[in-house]
Amino acid sequence: MNKYWIWFSRINKIGAKAQYKLLEKYETPENIWSLDENELKETLTQEQIKIVMNNEYKENLEKYMEYMKKHGIKMITINDKKYPYNLRNIYDPPVVLYLVGNENTLNNSSIAIIGSRLCSSYGKMIAKQFAYNISKHNINIVSGLAKGIDACAHIGAIEAGKPTIAVIGTGLDIIYPEGNRKIYQDIVKTNGTIITEYVVGTKPDKMNFPARNRIISGLSAGVLVVEASKKSGTFITTDFALEQGKNIYAIPR
Repeated sequence: MNKYWIWFSRINKIGAKAQYKLLEKYETPENIWSLDENELKETLTQEQIKIVMNNEYKENLEKYMEYMKKHGIKMITINDKKYPYNLRNIYDPPVVLYLVGNENTLNNSSIAIIGSRLCSSYGKMIAKQFAYNISKHNINIVSGLAKGIDACAHIGAIEAGKPTIAVIGTGLDIIYPEGNRKIYQDIVKTNGTIITEYVVGTKPDKMNFPARNRIISGLSAGVLVVEASKKSGTFITTDFALEQGKNIYAIPR
């Protein structure tokens, strides 16, 4: 575990693409740590430079490390060999992944199952059924741990006794929504994985969830849409999937 990577993940407001450009130029967050404004001008905008130069992001890093060690939170950086292959190849891969559970699932064959939070009983049944049967063929189910279709997709894999991957939009110390706490716990018990690009303490800001959707599609070979309302997060995920060249499937009603 490295305090420089934790600091670097805290400045993710500059955007994953900007972070990646810095790493391409300077290789490690430790090398970026002491750069001055003039050096950063070569890569970043003035607004991005303000974020990187904000010393608040450099505070309490040891406390983050202590918390992560105590609670079994692991870190995979984009420089690590075990960083998910599929995710590395998207346009704006997260530079850091925090996780609890089985990190080996991240490079297994996976398909995302996503859909509406306000789904029908038919949608719930279909999501569970497809997740159960797909899991039985040793293909991981990826979803976002939201209410509705996401939750049912995770439950289907859990009931099959197979791993499932939940990509969340908060730090790993926050379970959102709180009502899915048992699913969170069961995912870890069944050798699955909870992952996020956000450091512990990150609250469920509404801007985090569209960003996490690129990870859901990025990890997956394809995306199965069960039910979706107009202008929903589901369509954001399918847009990312199309940009990433992934197959998209839909359940007819």
